[in-house]
Amino acid sequence: MKVDLFDFHLPEELIAQTPLTDRTSSRLMVLDKTTGAITHDTFKHLKDHLKAGDCLVLNDTKVLPARLLGEKEGTGAKIEVLLLKQQDGDVWETLVKPAKRIKEGARIEFGNGLLSAVCVGSSDHGGRTLEFHYEGIFYEVLDQLGEMPLPPYIKEQLEDRERYQTVFARERGSAAAPTAGLHFTEELLEEIKKLGVHIAFITLHVGLGTFRPVSVEEIDEHDMHAEFYQMTEGTANLLNKVRENGGRIITVGTTSTRTLETIASKHDGRFEEASGWTDIFIYPGYEFKGIDGMITNFHLPKSTLIMLVSALAGRENVLQAYNKAVEEKYRFFSFGDAMLIL
Repeated sequence: MKVDLFDFHLPEELIAQTPLTDRTSSRLMVLDKTTGAITHDTFKHLKDHLKAGDCLVLNDTKVLPARLLGEKEGTGAKIEVLLLKQQDGDVWETLVKPAKRIKEGARIEFGNGLLSAVCVGSSDHGGRTLEFHYEGIFYEVLDQLGEMPLPPYIKEQLEDRERYQTVFARERGSAAAPTAGLHFTEELLEEIKKLGVHIAFITLHVGLGTFRPVSVEEIDEHDMHAEFYQMTEGTANLLNKVRENGGRIITVGTTSTRTLETIASKHDGRFEEASGWTDIFIYPGYEFKGIDGMITNFHLPKSTLIMLVSALAGRENVLQAYNKAVEEKYRFFSFGDAMLIL
């Protein structure tokens, strides 16, 4: 299957640069995955499309302020570091710009020496392994010095870093937000619970590979990045019970979807307590084993995310919906509007 089959025209002005003041005021396109029928609503009315016995599955990962701006010791050259994954203790996999200035043994200082790092390894595409040195607690230092690692298509400064964090974020570790969850407020979640809809949480720490363009022509030649996921026994039991009682399992975001499908694929459609690394790649032809519906934002052309959505709702239905979204001037990507697929 050709990657070009998932291309569409997106005017640049439709890429949302800032979040809306009210999280729930974003628009909501509702797509019937069987017929392709489209209706338009707002996110604050999400509960009108749910029913008692359904279960919403949310990703409670918390975005690290993982972008650090520092200087190379000795030369004062400006260096940008993006934390990707904690390897062991204070050793992290990172992306460094400009990487050519940072070779093994080089030292970078941040915040007038409040934090420093020594390069202890390197890999392709600007990858550097850094060992950090500091006093106190690393995450407190990071909160003081770090910035939110916004996606490359967002050019505006984020005034309130909490707006790139879901209201239910708990588990630190993401390099990017699970953006479908940004539309929820605590009040909306309470309204949904009162309707008799279950709320379940999983954790998947989003990697920067989420934004990496697909550079091959054939889909099956693309290598997915691996991301850490976790499901508790309580969540697994709840999901199995919902399924047994005829309720619908509706994931919030592609990250929750990938987590549930990873686990359900290993256990014949059932859920079990699990954790590990997943590089599951879902595209048309895939048979879903864990979910019935999904809430998601509008994704980049030719991305693995639009392929996943197309696997659930059909490529032609999704492209028709995306073209309608462009026509109706929906807002796209991380701070954009949402789509509900049922």
